[in-house]
Amino acid sequence: MNRWLIGAICAFSCSLVFADKTQKQDSDITQVVLLGTGNPNPIPERAGPSTAIIVNNTPYLFDAGEGVMRQAEAARVKHKLEGLGRTKFAHLFLTHLHWDHTVGVPEVMMTPWTQGRKEPLKVFGPLGTRNMMNNFSQAFKDDIHIRISGLEPANDKGWQIETTEFDGNYLYEDENVKVEAFRVCHGNFEQSVGYKVTTQDKVIVLSGDTAYCPIIAEKAKGADILIHEGYPSKSHAKLPKSWADYHTAYHTSAVDIARIANAAKPKLVVLSHQLTWMDDPLSMIVDEIAETYKGNVINGNDLDKF
Repeated sequence: MNRWLIGAICAFSCSLVFADKTQKQDSDITQVVLLGTGNPNPIPERAGPSTAIIVNNTPYLFDAGEGVMRQAEAARVKHKLEGLGRTKFAHLFLTHLHWDHTVGVPEVMMTPWTQGRKEPLKVFGPLGTRNMMNNFSQAFKDDIHIRISGLEPANDKGWQIETTEFDGNYLYEDENVKVEAFRVCHGNFEQSVGYKVTTQDKVIVLSGDTAYCPIIAEKAKGADILIHEGYPSKSHAKLPKSWADYHTAYHTSAVDIARIANAAKPKLVVLSHQLTWMDDPLSMIVDEIAETYKGNVINGNDLDKF
């Protein structure tokens, strides 16, 4: 079956469980905002995958899907979050280099700069990230040149990118966060990582795109929030074998999310980058997880805040 036809029959919903309880703001230090919960399929209500962790009004961005800066502005207005100010974005962590997670990088590079960011954008990611960032800078060289040397008053620092690549293990640390990268299991895309983020008052683990990977349970043990991708096992049989094999190798079933959650016991599991087929609702994923895991699980939606 044609790849794009498969994409066209993917169905998403806005099902939300325990929303009132789990989205109550309970920290003045750390906030987590889902800027985009989509995947490569063009679902109007879901922007490309991206999560912002705001610590002491400083944003740390994880992945940069399509529309990321507009989503950040929408979240700033909706939640009255000073930490999502346009010029504040200076840290970006990429889980892997699939286009749906990186197509918004030029937005993070250019928008805060043209709004007044004076420091280079720090980008962290797996091997290959530096080459991609160099290509983005090259692609926009004429735009950058005109903004610096023309009539528009732009500084010569804010457009620059400083890249750190994952080469087995790395840890970023500043006064707000400790960010640990760990390799995950994303099929043939071997250069894929998840992240564990530790702040003064929270531990957040992001799976990135991955099949079942035991290291996620290890890193998420006792975490406040585990943000994990997933699909409902029971609708998997509707796919042609080739696509079923692909999803098994690249993504995580609800049954396996429950395995991870039972081993890690995080305070909250938030599902993002969800995928269902035909008319199956997203609630299927939560329901399947609940069969063997009794903790809090929700389907995340764009602009949700925790």
